[in-house]
Amino acid sequence: MSLVQSSTAPSAADAGAPLVRISHVDKHFGTFQALTDVNLEVATGEVVVVVGASGSGKSTLCRCINRLETVTSGSITVDGEALPEEGRDLARLRADVGMVFQSFNLFGHMTVLDNITLGPTRVRRQSKEEAVATARELLSRVGVATKEDSYPSELSGGQQQRVAIARALAMRPKLMLFDEPTSALDPEMIKEVLDVMTELARDGMTMLVVTHEMGFARQAADRVVFMDAGRIAEESTPEDFFDHPRAERARDFLSKILTH
Repeated sequence: MSLVQSSTAPSAADAGAPLVRISHVDKHFGTFQALTDVNLEVATGEVVVVVGASGSGKSTLCRCINRLETVTSGSITVDGEALPEEGRDLARLRADVGMVFQSFNLFGHMTVLDNITLGPTRVRRQSKEEAVATARELLSRVGVATKEDSYPSELSGGQQQRVAIARALAMRPKLMLFDEPTSALDPEMIKEVLDVMTELARDGMTMLVVTHEMGFARQAADRVVFMDAGRIAEESTPEDFFDHPRAERARDFLSKILTH
């Protein structure tokens, strides 16, 4: 059974428009310009992996898509709609755009099952029974079915991150954002999380993934976006990016990370 449970709501992307459209986006933090004239589109069912050195703007871009950060100028649309400013429309956007952070962000005082069912019952207005059934199915799919009554502190980092993925999927999002989801994990835990993400990609979930895991980018991405100093410096297929990078900064980046 697929990990992907898509929303049944009509989608602007069904008509051929991109699910995400980022147009001429700038982002300033005070005098520091974190993003400069960023343009990017993500089609429904596409996996876009964003790579680059630390501080290149990858995470800022990811956080702008569900309005955890506001853009200084330019526009972002999700499923044909501009990002809402606040209120119920913003809550609806956040329900449609799942996000998995590097630090898991689970509620420590709630069990795994309660973490996953909170959003569907409160925001999607699902019945408790439906939410629990979905949560159990997802926990099984991400390989932590026996942990539904555990608290986050009782789980390994890899288990916590797989629960965080299940929690995001329980909202039946149109898009999944991953902001360096394995960077806080011990090496032996990284594979179990990447395996879940690879299955998601195979099932057709639309994903934008910020990561340092080049193996995942090569295996799972439809497109690789390389960012440098707040700009998109290169955008190509995984094969072209890893085997024939065009931008000098991309060649320098790959020469450093692929030789260690």
